[in-house]
Amino acid sequence: MVLLGASFWGVSGTAAQYLFQKQGFSPEWLTVMRLLISGVLLLGIAYKKEKNLLWGIWKNKTDRISILLFGILGMLAVQYTYFAAIKEGNAATATVLQYLAPALITCYAAIRARSLPSKTVAVSVIFAILGTFLLVTGGQIHTLSISGWAVFWGITSAFALAFYTLQPKKLLLKWGSALVVGWGMLIGGIFFSLIHPPWRFSGQWSLSSLAAVAFVILFGTILAFYFYLESTKYISATEVSLLASAEPLSATFISIVWLQVPFGLAEWIGTLCIVGTITILSIVKAEKK
Repeated sequence: MVLLGASFWGVSGTAAQYLFQKQGFSPEWLTVMRLLISGVLLLGIAYKKEKNLLWGIWKNKTDRISILLFGILGMLAVQYTYFAAIKEGNAATATVLQYLAPALITCYAAIRARSLPSKTVAVSVIFAILGTFLLVTGGQIHTLSISGWAVFWGITSAFALAFYTLQPKKLLLKWGSALVVGWGMLIGGIFFSLIHPPWRFSGQWSLSSLAAVAFVILFGTILAFYFYLESTKYISATEVSLLASAEPLSATFISIVWLQVPFGLAEWIGTLCIVGTITILSIVKAEKK
């Protein structure tokens, strides 16, 4: 389940790249539609399972502020920056750069605890930095293998994902994933609608573009989320996070095969360095437990 969910996420990034670069769609329109439709569907699922809890999150002032922050600065931010990074570069590099988030979270935890990270964690962060360097330069010190905007949005996406991961912990423990993520998506979608209304559309509709949009929303959001959550019932959180690294690998593989994205030895080494960071940090977390 976790492999399927992570792969759906990765492939949906490639589908988004196809929409942006081949069919003229905008990241703004796809972001707002993905958030609105997925938010409604997830809340519908949550309502069916926990009818009495659906509106409970709005009754407490602290929870209201927290879910609004999560929806706008977490959910919306991570979705839009990721799609913007894909449009300016490609799904492979955008997804891998986003996976710098675990290293950022580790650094944040060390600063907050006012203690130096362990040698193992320090090595993993160095791997992440090295991987980023190789990925964005292709091993050439004085040049970028992708545009500066792609690097900017990709790294911003990593910071947004770090916030998305850390901020809603109390909400998730109190209300559960389906409600928190569903409301987060709907809030993010409604807020972004004020900036980019859903009816402001640009692009070319065809059977393939319709299929790509459907895949991003249904497989890349609803089913990916469902499979990811269901997998936690059968395997540990550490195993889930390790197997979730299939997302950047699947995005890279599909981008190369389907969209012929150039990916040399340096980019592959960079990708493996960042995936290796996830592996090391997951093992360290498991050992602490």
